[in-house]
Amino acid sequence: MSDVRVTVQRDSEREERVVTTGTTAADLFQGERSVVAARVAGELKDLAYEVADGDAVEPVEITSEDGLNILRHSTAHVMAQAVQELFPQAKLGIGPPIKDGFYYDFDVETPFHPDDLKRIEKKMQEIQKRGQKFARRAVSDDAAREELADEPYKLELIGLKGSAADAAEGASAEVGAGELTIYDNLDAKTGELCWKDLCRGPHLPSTRAIPAFKLMRSAAAYWRGSEKNKQLQRIYGTAWPTKDELKAHLEFLVEAEKRDHRKLGAELDLFSFPEELGPGLAVFHPKGGVVRKVMEDYSRQRHEVSGYEFVNTPHLSKERLFEISGHLPHYGESMFPAIEFDEQNYRLKAMNCPMHNLIFKSRGRSYRELPLRLFEFGTVYRYEKSGVVHGLTRSRGFTQDDSHIYCTKEQMPEELDTLLTFVLDLLRDYGLTEFELELSTRDESDKFIGSDEDWEEATEALRQAAEKQGLPLVPDPGGAAYYGPKISVQAKDAIGRSWQMSTLQVDFNQPKRFGLEYTAADGSKQQPVMLHRALFGSIERFFGVLLEHYAGAFPAWLAPVQATCIPIGDAHVPYLQEFAAQAKAKGLRVEVDSSSDRMQKKIRNAQKSKVPFMIIAGDEDVANGAVSFRYRDGSQKNGIARDEAIAELLDVVERRVQV
Repeated sequence: MSDVRVTVQRDSEREERVVTTGTTAADLFQGERSVVAARVAGELKDLAYEVADGDAVEPVEITSEDGLNILRHSTAHVMAQAVQELFPQAKLGIGPPIKDGFYYDFDVETPFHPDDLKRIEKKMQEIQKRGQKFARRAVSDDAAREELADEPYKLELIGLKGSAADAAEGASAEVGAGELTIYDNLDAKTGELCWKDLCRGPHLPSTRAIPAFKLMRSAAAYWRGSEKNKQLQRIYGTAWPTKDELKAHLEFLVEAEKRDHRKLGAELDLFSFPEELGPGLAVFHPKGGVVRKVMEDYSRQRHEVSGYEFVNTPHLSKERLFEISGHLPHYGESMFPAIEFDEQNYRLKAMNCPMHNLIFKSRGRSYRELPLRLFEFGTVYRYEKSGVVHGLTRSRGFTQDDSHIYCTKEQMPEELDTLLTFVLDLLRDYGLTEFELELSTRDESDKFIGSDEDWEEATEALRQAAEKQGLPLVPDPGGAAYYGPKISVQAKDAIGRSWQMSTLQVDFNQPKRFGLEYTAADGSKQQPVMLHRALFGSIERFFGVLLEHYAGAFPAWLAPVQATCIPIGDAHVPYLQEFAAQAKAKGLRVEVDSSSDRMQKKIRNAQKSKVPFMIIAGDEDVANGAVSFRYRDGSQKNGIARDEAIAELLDVVERRVQV
């Protein structure tokens, strides 16, 4: 045996070791039970990997992002094995790890029933306890086809090798551009083959290394995400490094379900999705309309103060406009099909920027007008597949609070800095306080247009603007729009979920495509820089996020009804109607419950409606010209003079605080 020199890398620490030929990554980290894989030269490897001379080996712990993905993908294999043991005719689709869990698609005769999931989970527990070993082996394409001859979907993936990542979400977990590999599940004692699957890996050393998992639900899913393909059955599950973490995650899901904006929207009579309209198309009811109007009015007010000019554009245009902008060739699949009339093709508007370019181009522009900040609440329509439509947060028709700023290159750094500060301040006004920024840049894909020099300049300007905010900055290589880099503001809600909110993009390309220019101080014609900025993303999505963030209990300034007046008896109704009229005259949204229900039921109804304040009045209040406040938490403050009560309501609304 010869000596092999390796380096064990742990963060900034490096340890040189001399080991013998045949030493595995598992040997390097013997006794470290939290280590589930290794990274060698940037590539993830199983612990069974035999180290080579000169290798730099980094441990991958189960709690890391890569470690969690390995845990979850290994658990997906165990689930697929369990399904095929219980349902031998089931054909395998794709089973990648996803955020907080995993899924696997199956072609089965009948959809899975909740009782089936219980049986599958029990079988998974049996497999987990057997401690089967995950063993990797490389195979040729022909050998893989022969071994997997009874798995038609795997055969299709083999044919897509190298382009599978583009062909189907999650397919890259199974086939890449290099050699094919199959992972065998082997009996721990005999080494006998128990099950196998086409997979790139890596995996845990054995099924016994899976600490905690649970199956969640099943759903229909089209093969490779296309409605033209067969509908398969998808089982979702979750897996965690400890049972306590699994328990905490399940408790989190219960809380998230309580906050589901679709459920709250129906319960609070805010909006609905009529079947007659089609998926992803919402109608806002009067109460939801109030919230939306308040959001829009406040946003308009802030934009006016910050020097924006308001514009309006149509809902459709000739198809040619989106060819000029570059959206049709790069974004066509997300647009609704062409509508033909007057012997021309028209398209529903999927984005506002091409029309804003036409406004800029409508007449000559001088450098004295720049920066020109155009703003529109512009409704757009995008063809989201029915499988991904999700209430207000992923819809087919929505209204963007869309701005396009035209400025000189010299103005760009300061404008980006001002824009990002404006965005973050406004989001804070709506009650979001925890942010991180994501910088999306280009990669070597040919989907990106424009010169390298323009991209470098735009990316650096965005980076500098982001760093001034003092927030975490997360790189997103390859995530840029086709025309330029962008910053996305990620905001955490009340239960720690991260939502993408505002985006800010630098675009040197659309001004070129539209021939936009302004007259500079020296009389020359120059091309402006175009900055794209959607603050909420869309009114609908932001509405849904806030609804979940507040669990329906909006702060008073956003609440559709800010106070409900509850009389102790019918004789007190006129008195509260006078109070309500006085409050409404001050701009407050106040209602009187004059129904025949008893007082306690009226209180329960107001609580269910999540009204910030209940204003109660009885004989003593009427005699003293006062009211009693009852708050959301059930506490009460009695004998408040009417003028003082209205002043308190106005103060809470003006300061935009939660009660």
